[in-house]
Amino acid sequence: MTDRFANLAPIGRALLALIFIMAGLQKITGYAGTQGYMEMMGVPGGLLPLVIAVELLGGLALLVGFQTRIAAFLLAGFTVVAGTLFHLVPSFGMEGLAAQGEMIHFMKNLSITGGLAMVIAFGPGAWALDNRRSASAVAAE
Repeated sequence: MTDRFANLAPIGRALLALIFIMAGLQKITGYAGTQGYMEMMGVPGGLLPLVIAVELLGGLALLVGFQTRIAAFLLAGFTVVAGTLFHLVPSFGMEGLAAQGEMIHFMKNLSITGGLAMVIAFGPGAWALDNRRSASAVAAE
C-alpha cells in the first residue's frame, strides 16, 4: 500500500466493522425476535449468544486493528455461512422481487467477504493496534 493511501485502511476497517457491530447490537435489542427467526430458518436459537459474540468482538477487533487478520478471517467465514443460510438458500423457494431481494443480500455478504479478504491479504493498515505490537517487538530486538 502506498503511503498516500495508507490512511484509507482504517476507514475501510471501520466501515466493515460497523456492519458487524450494528448487527450484534440489533440482535441484543431484538433478542427474542432474532432467536425466533433463526429457529424458523432451521438454525438453533441457542447459537444466538455465539453469533452476537462473533459480530461484536470480531467487529470491535476489526475496528481497532487487533488481531486483524484473524478477526477478518473469522468474520469472512461467518458472513459466507450466514449469507448462505439466511439469503441464498431461502431465495430458491421464492420468485420475483422477493427472490431478487434475497440474492442482493447474498451478494452484499459476498462483497463484505471480499473486503475482509483484502484485510486478510494486506493487513490492518494504519492506525491499528497490531502495528503497536509489531513496533514494540522490533524495538525489543
